[in-house]
Amino acid sequence: MQKLTKEQFQEGQILLIDKPLTWSSFQAVNKIKYTLLKNLNLPKRFKIGHAGTLDPLASGLLIVCTGKFTKKIPELQAQIKEYIGTITVGATTPSYDLETKIDQTFPTDHITSELIETTRQQFIGQIQQFPPVFSALKKDGKRLYEHAREGSEVEIQARTIEILEFEITRIALPEIDFRVVCSKGTYIRSLAFDFGKALRSGAHLIALRRTKIGNFSVEKGIEPNDFERIYNPSKYENQVK
Repeated sequence: MQKLTKEQFQEGQILLIDKPLTWSSFQAVNKIKYTLLKNLNLPKRFKIGHAGTLDPLASGLLIVCTGKFTKKIPELQAQIKEYIGTITVGATTPSYDLETKIDQTFPTDHITSELIETTRQQFIGQIQQFPPVFSALKKDGKRLYEHAREGSEVEIQARTIEILEFEITRIALPEIDFRVVCSKGTYIRSLAFDFGKALRSGAHLIALRRTKIGNFSVEKGIEPNDFERIYNPSKYENQVK
């Protein structure tokens, strides 16, 4: 990545960040912002934001906009997205992923490659999807995950999303690897949960990586610590490479 100037960041940049596993999107953006403020003497009111949250248990492409380009965030959020990941069949969790423990188990002996393929086809196109109760969507002024952690029951409305491509890339039961291209607002955790139900079993997401947003690819992304290494190399001079 080419080193940019203070003025270039203020004028506006689109940064492709490869968010590491376990990091929140906020942590990744905060790392970039702190690095720029400290090393380029940017004002504290310097604008920076991301175009689409990634869960801590997901890695991959996070688009970060700076300066005047923060106005582009709504446009970027609306772009189609590509993910790769792994579903485990035979069990569900309340969060639909590994954030919470398994709450139910289901049979898998009937699941064949043919059934997986037939079921996959049911998810292509516009479908109705319920967001996970463990999500950052707001209901009555609180995040859904806050309601869930309190044990409160809340009514969640289904939303229309679109799955443009849904490819099964590996079957090694109970694991199923996939690649999906989808519209804004799609929850891959919900897709995993619904896929398990359609298989007459249960399922949850155990791995997820966002690979593309529109024409932007994670292949050109940089991890937050590597970004810091460019703008504050002295911090890493004595570290073993």
